[in-house]
Amino acid sequence: MVTWRTSSYTAKDECVEVLLADSVGVRDTKARHLGQLTVSRAAWAALCSVVQPPREDRG
Repeated sequence: MVTWRTSSYTAKDECVEVLLADSVGVRDTKARHLGQLTVSRAAWAALCSVVQPPREDRG
């Protein structure tokens, strides 16, 4: 079963969804019909390390 996830910080259908599998899928909740962007898990991890502070720095 495919499980897309959204952030708990966003309103319903106003964000992106992420699918974590062998690769990572990213899609816009308002335009699911347009498909998804697929990136490697390594590329996703690199992006997350830039946009998300390390766990010890989070409030």
